[in-house]
Amino acid sequence: MSDAIDDVQALEACLGKTPGPMHLKVIDHLDQGSLHWITASPFCFAAFGDGDGVAITLGGGERGFVRAIDPRRLILPAASLDDANIAKVGQGFGALFLTPGVGETLRVNGRVHAVSEIEIEIAVEECYVHCAKALIRSNFWAALPRTDISTDPAQFLAESRLMGLATIDQQGRADLSPKGDPAGAMLRLHEGAVCYADRPGNRRADSFRNILVQPLIAAAALIPGSTHIAVMSGVARITTDAAMRAVFTVDGKTPVLATYIEKPKLVIRESAALQRACLWPVAARDESINPAALMIAHVKANKIGGIQATLVRTVLSVPGLMEKGLQQDYKSNLY
Repeated sequence: MSDAIDDVQALEACLGKTPGPMHLKVIDHLDQGSLHWITASPFCFAAFGDGDGVAITLGGGERGFVRAIDPRRLILPAASLDDANIAKVGQGFGALFLTPGVGETLRVNGRVHAVSEIEIEIAVEECYVHCAKALIRSNFWAALPRTDISTDPAQFLAESRLMGLATIDQQGRADLSPKGDPAGAMLRLHEGAVCYADRPGNRRADSFRNILVQPLIAAAALIPGSTHIAVMSGVARITTDAAMRAVFTVDGKTPVLATYIEKPKLVIRESAALQRACLWPVAARDESINPAALMIAHVKANKIGGIQATLVRTVLSVPGLMEKGLQQDYKSNLY
């Protein structure tokens, strides 16, 4: 593969360093806003892994199918997951919770504390709100139910518009990142590899950093409106290859990076979790969920100190500033 990105220095030369304020939005527990979000969610992506690799599955049911014992422990019913057998005690865990009508997603990371035939207990280590760009680009909540889906791999990937990407670092910490684009612009088959583009997001670049130290990844791709999914795994490589990046140009904007999943294991199948979640047509939004307010609450609850952190918290205390900033970012920086 030409123009490969092999180390953090090369990565940061393309993307820049992660801005310090990005770390302020992460808390180490589930606060009341996060707990409310989870009780309103009928669907999640879930990743489990260790230093040897990572696997992904989907979870779904009635709103609140995942429950919290306390602010640091989550319970996933085994029956709610498409594949509960991938969970093992001690593994890293990552989840991405979606709530009807809400573009932002809630990310929860931690460790598998206990596993039984009935449930999986997670020790929570991180919680934060992810921006809405992936769901906006995919037009996820505007979909209607579909049954006319081809199971041909190339066609299914071409129609896919949302993907959960699971990666793991050398310490076995999992990360689950949302990727979203219009049909034809998110995933492509190319010379036996599955390729996707990098788009503007939260600028943490966790998945890229993880791929550099542990290239074994897993992903689940969806066509909004359909209950079929493509689950894939393989070795990921990051590239600045101009020809590949050009394939993913949208609105005249070419991504800075693209990623290959080499020799992917790819399975297209029905997801029982998506069937139970009944995501389309979209249900009424829970208006009590306010992503901007939750982001502010997390920044204030974060324990990072220093002048920069104090300044950020002071600025965010201005009423409406976070909401305006998010909407401007979503409008001008989707691609």
